[in-house]
This record gives sequence, C-alpha cells and structure tokens, in this order.
Amino acid sequence: MRAVQVGSFGGPEVLRPVELPDPVPGPGQVVVGMAVADVIFLDTLLRAGWGQDFFPRELPYIPGGGGAGEVLKVGSGVDPAWVGRRVVVRTGTGYAEQIVAGAEEIAPIPDGLAGEPAAALVHDGVTALSLNRLGVPEKEEWVLVSSAAGGAGSLLVQLAVQAGARVVAAASRHDKLALARELGAEATVDYTRSGWAERVRELTGGGVALAYEGAGGALGAAALDAVSDGGRFVTYGTADGFTSPDPELVERRGLRVFTPLMDGPPDQETVSELLGVALDEATRGRLNPAIGAVYPLARAADAHRALAARTTIGKSLLSV
Repeated sequence: MRAVQVGSFGGPEVLRPVELPDPVPGPGQVVVGMAVADVIFLDTLLRAGWGQDFFPRELPYIPGGGGAGEVLKVGSGVDPAWVGRRVVVRTGTGYAEQIVAGAEEIAPIPDGLAGEPAAALVHDGVTALSLNRLGVPEKEEWVLVSSAAGGAGSLLVQLAVQAGARVVAAASRHDKLALARELGAEATVDYTRSGWAERVRELTGGGVALAYEGAGGALGAAALDAVSDGGRFVTYGTADGFTSPDPELVERRGLRVFTPLMDGPPDQETVSELLGVALDEATRGRLNPAIGAVYPLARAADAHRALAARTTIGKSLLSV
C-alpha cells in the first residue's frame, strides 16, 4: 500500500511517500481503507519532534490521526457486519491507503454526509464541541474566537452563533476574516495588527464575556486582555507555545481559565460521544466544516508547509 512516512524528525521534507505491506487486523481491530485523511496542526509539531512526553512517536512512523474511509477487514471479536461500511476513524495514524484501528475507534458515517466533511470533524469537531461545553456561550453575550478561520475556530464561531451569542472573530488576512463573517461573526479584527485586543474591547463595549483562544503564545496573552473582568477564557492554542496566564492576574480579575490540553486527551468514551454528535449535527446542516484545501496523499509535505505558514483557510485534508 501507499503511505507517507516520517523517517526522522525535521521539516516538511521528512514526509516521504513509501510502499508498505498491507496491514492485518489483530483481535478487536479493523482495517480501514482510507479515502480522506485528516490533517491538523499537531501533526506538524510531532513531525518536528515536539511533544514526545505527551505524544510519543517511534521512528519511522506514519503521521496523522484518522479520517474517513471504508472498513476492509476485521479481526477476531469484531462484528463482520462492519466490512464495507463507511466510517470515520480516529486513531494514532492516518496518512496511508490502509490503517489499523481498534473497533472502538471507528464510527459509522451517517447517510447523506460525504467523506470529506466527515473526516474534517474527526478532530476539529470533537475539539470544538468539547471547548463549547467548557465555555458555554450564552445568548446576547460577546464571544471572541481567535484563529477563527481554522478548522476548530470556524466551528466554534458556528456554535456560538447558534447559541445566540454575538461573535467577534480574530484572524489574519481579509479572506480569513471574510470566512468568519460568512459563518455569522458580527465583528472581526486582524490580530496581526498592534492593539487588536483593545479594538475588541472597544467593539464589545468593555471586553468579551468568553474567549476561545486558538493560537497560543503572545496572541493568547493578548486575547486574555480582551476578556472583561469575571469572564471565561478557554485556551487550546499551541502554534506559538501554550498560553499560561499569570495566576495572580487571573485571581485579581475574577477570570475563569480553562486549559483542556493540560488535562491530556479525552477518554475514548467522551471522544466517541462527541464525534457522534458532530456527525449528526453536520448531517442536519447545523455544523459545516470549512474545508479550504484537499491535497493528494503524496503532497502531505505541502499541506504541512501551508499550515506552518498559516496560509490555509479552514480545514486541510489529504485525498487518499
């Protein structure tokens, strides 16, 4: 089978197309023939060698975390009725024609939902719904979504709008801000410009009640300044390192800070429940992934370069 492999940690150039034997499922496992592989920013960090304490990778490895496809084989203890069914899969690999996953790591794709939007929800749908449950946007309150044109950010905009909140979206470039407005954002700011957090406070009459912070680093610290006293701050960005708010500042301003990445990945039961909700909402037309680029499998390096350069609008996928 065709696959993309990381033979050594480094830049996008270490992503190499290879030919590997077809995988064989073990007990409790399935083989999924991949149609679309999910691509997330974390993939680029792991490829470079980051996060070995949290997400250990033994070289060589096939990157990715799942996608959408069809069950080709099942191992012992797995219902053979899965064979031939369209599924999403969320596991520890993905950039290949075939991958092995545990039977608990797959879910059926509802009739009427195409493979690409289903694959786009495997990680970002679960992330957005999880963050939405932490932040709980309320009707008429101002909500800031930074990195609003990203895979998870664009979904958070939709969820906040559906809750009746007034959304101010932060991103770079006019086309990313235009996407956020199309998704329902009432106001937008370019967070590459100095003083953008002050602009948010002006637009919202004193600051937002809730902020979803998806960039990390200095942008995350600025986003915290845009939150009004007593507000909620949900940070999940890693592009520029984790955002670590000063505890004394947080206490003085009465903020509630949520750092879900520090708590580790959600358990399988939670992931399965959230993924099912995301797929159902997408089938009903209430959650629409913004897919900005679909690359052939062999061009996985180009997908990583675009993510690192932040030129991607919405979600990136690989067509297998």
